[in-house]
Amino acid sequence: MKVNNNISIICASDNHYAILIVALLKSIDLNHKTDEHIDFHIIDDGIAKSFRKKLESIVDPSRITIKWFKSKEIVPTHITIPVDSSAFPLTAYMRVFSPYVVEEHVEKLIYLDVDTIVQDDISKLWNLSLGEYTVAAAQDVGKTVDCKWGGIANYAELGLTADTKYFNSGVLVVNPKKWKAEGISEKVIDALRIHKKYVQLADQYGLNVVLANKWLQLDPKWNWFAFNENENPSLVHFLDIKPIFKTYNSKEVYKDEFYRYLSLTPWENFKPISGNQRHIRKIFNKIKKAFIKL
Repeated sequence: MKVNNNISIICASDNHYAILIVALLKSIDLNHKTDEHIDFHIIDDGIAKSFRKKLESIVDPSRITIKWFKSKEIVPTHITIPVDSSAFPLTAYMRVFSPYVVEEHVEKLIYLDVDTIVQDDISKLWNLSLGEYTVAAAQDVGKTVDCKWGGIANYAELGLTADTKYFNSGVLVVNPKKWKAEGISEKVIDALRIHKKYVQLADQYGLNVVLANKWLQLDPKWNWFAFNENENPSLVHFLDIKPIFKTYNSKEVYKDEFYRYLSLTPWENFKPISGNQRHIRKIFNKIKKAFIKL
């Protein structure tokens, strides 16, 4: 049987947020000190060809291989993503299908939201033992399923207690073989469809319903939210307004780090854009979903 010791990382983006991949990829590149080769998989939901070519120039292919996958090609044909009315882009649901991106012999993957930067050697997260767990994740801002604005509103109906821990889906360590064998993708999509009126935070709801009390808890430093202070986080997650916008409202030190990574790439002259574009994009996402429903 073929053995793959490469570190497998997956992210997903549309063209609007593709600039975030630049800082993420460069941060991984600069902070990776061990010998493992990295396979960096990008689920492409409409990223411009010119961007893709330029992105490939920022890393040494002998250390990091960039692999591209069209979003429409990784969703199994028997699965249809239910369309909600939120402003989350459909790209957000791609993490649910990330185990279908890697080759069959790959036994572990790291899924990262594009609005993250890695401040430590990614091999430290990679070498985490999942044991019997299918997924490892860090606890979300809301902490537990009874969180009013971002938990599982029908937790009691599902047989969960109010103090059941609730995880953030932006950083996941996954055993893809177990994920597929257990039909996690199908179960998450079913949960989103069946409990549609309770869904908050898109696929994160479905993942927490299906994996409730069945996930390994990561040290929060591996999914540190940018509005909180930490002298030495291993991974920073820009949960709120992204640093590409002038209206960015989290800690400045993390924004500075984001632009430090950009400065080492062909995007060194990128300047924050108007916050209005963020709102326009949200409106666009809602309209797009409305058309899909029709």
